[in-house]
Amino acid sequence: MNTASTPAIRIRDLHTWYGESHILHGIDIDVMPGEVVTLLGRNGAGRTTTLRAIMGLTGKRTGGIQVNGRETIAMPPHQIARLGLGYCPEERGIMTSLTCEENLMLPPRVAEGGMGIDEIYEMFPNLKARRGSPGGRLSGGEQQMLAVARILRTGAKVLLLDEISEGLAPVIVQALARMIRALRARGFTVLMVEQNFRFAAPLADRFYIVERGLVVREFTAAELPGNMEMLREYLGV
Repeated sequence: MNTASTPAIRIRDLHTWYGESHILHGIDIDVMPGEVVTLLGRNGAGRTTTLRAIMGLTGKRTGGIQVNGRETIAMPPHQIARLGLGYCPEERGIMTSLTCEENLMLPPRVAEGGMGIDEIYEMFPNLKARRGSPGGRLSGGEQQMLAVARILRTGAKVLLLDEISEGLAPVIVQALARMIRALRARGFTVLMVEQNFRFAAPLADRFYIVERGLVVREFTAAELPGNMEMLREYLGV
C-alpha cells in the first residue's frame, strides 16, 4: 500500500546496457508521491536512459527499481505500466493518420481513476478545438499536448516526461508548465528530463544532476539559488 513514506519511484544502484554499451553506472533516485522531480544534465548523460530503464525499455538492467514499493527490475514493460506509470517519450509517437481524439483514446487503461475526455479537454482546450484533425496536421505544440494528454486517460498517476518543452513556442511551454502545476495539485507524481532549465526550475520540488550515467548532485528547490554556480559548471546555464 502506498503511503507518504513509500517512494513512488525508488532506484538503487541501477546499471543499464544497450548491447555491449554500459550506459548507467549505479543510479540512485527517489521520487516521493506528489513530487515533481527533474533530471538535469548534458545530452548523453543518461537521463533519457533512466526513464526508459524505469519502463523496462532498455537492454540488460541490474540493481533495483521499485514502483510504489513493488520491485520491477524483472518485469516486462506491460506489467510495469500497469503499476500506474505513464511514459511520454521525446519522439511523441502520434499516429498521423488518426484524428486527435482517436489518438487520445488509443492507449489502454492501466489503472483506475483515469481522467475523462471532458476533463482532458478542459485542461487542453487546443486539443478540443482540434479533436477531429488528423494527428499529422497538428502543430508541434499540439502534438506534445496530445502525447501527454493521452497518458492521463489511462489512469497512470506517475508520469515520466522526456523533454516535453523542446523546440516549442514560449506560449506552448507556458501552457505545459500550467499543466504540470495542475497535475501536481491533483496528486500526480512527475519525473521529468529537461534541457530547458528555465522551464524546469520553477516547477520542480527537487533536482538530480546526471553525469556519465551517475547522479552527481541532488538539491531541493529551496537550495536552487545557492547551487547556480554549480549548475553553470555542469550545464552551462
